[in-house]
Amino acid sequence: MDRTEIAAMDPLPDGATAFVERKLEDDHGYLSWLNTSVEAIERGRVVLSIPFDEKLTNADGRTIHGGVAATLIDTAGGVAQRTTFEDPLDGGVATVNLNANYLRPADGDLRAEAEVVRAGGSIGVSEMTVTAGGGSEDDGADGDRSEVVVGQGSFRLFRE
Repeated sequence: MDRTEIAAMDPLPDGATAFVERKLEDDHGYLSWLNTSVEAIERGRVVLSIPFDEKLTNADGRTIHGGVAATLIDTAGGVAQRTTFEDPLDGGVATVNLNANYLRPADGDLRAEAEVVRAGGSIGVSEMTVTAGGGSEDDGADGDRSEVVVGQGSFRLFRE
C-alpha cells in the first residue's frame, strides 16, 4: 500500500486516536516519563512531541540528548504504520531498522512528523523529521523551529 492507497482508506475508527494517546501518554512508562504527547494522527501520518526538560539534556544542560530524538522518530514511524491497519487497535509493529541523521543540536521542544512511504503485507517504511524550538538563523533555524533529525525506519507489521 503506497501513499495514494493509504489516503483512500476510510478515516480512523472511533476511539483510535484516544487509544494511541492513552497508550503513549499514560500507559507506556518510558514515553510517559519523556512527557510524549500526540499532536495529530490520521491515516499514514502521525505527529508527536516531547517538551524541553533539563533532565533530557546533554552535559551542557541546553541541548537535548540525541537518544530522545531517536526515540521520537522510532515511535512516530511505528505508530504511523499502525494507522495503515484496517483497525489500528489490532495487530502490532516492531522496528526492523532505524536510520537517524542528526543535522544540528536540538534545543527546545521536539516535534516529530512521520509519514508512511509504504505499508506492505509484513514490512512498512516510514520517513520521519524532528524539529526543535529555538535556535538561531546562524544554525539553519526556520522561524522558531529548525530541522534537527531526519530519518527513515523499516517496521515489521503484525496485522490481525
